[in-house]
Amino acid sequence: MIEVKQSEFDQKALQAEGLVLVDFSAPWCGPCRRMEPELEAAAQEFAGKATFLKVNVDESPDVAMRYGVQGIPNLTFLKDGKVVDTVIGAMPKAAIVSRLKKNL
Repeated sequence: MIEVKQSEFDQKALQAEGLVLVDFSAPWCGPCRRMEPELEAAAQEFAGKATFLKVNVDESPDVAMRYGVQGIPNLTFLKDGKVVDTVIGAMPKAAIVSRLKKNL
């Protein structure tokens, strides 16, 4: 997972080729922290197939607002710069992997 700031989001997310999973979260969010190992495991499994980015909604509120993030954790899947899927709430690795496969 690559943590990105507001200033670098467009370059890292919108200019990336293929599927990008953006994890909108915050350090104070319990479900976000519990889901972190699940996302890390999925990122290892899909290395080279998808890009995994983490956005702290407190540090990058404009990016969160642009994508309509109202609750966290929020996983937004982008393909060629466009939103193809969004999931709100914590998920186990199996569910994350299923969404990744669906959107590849």
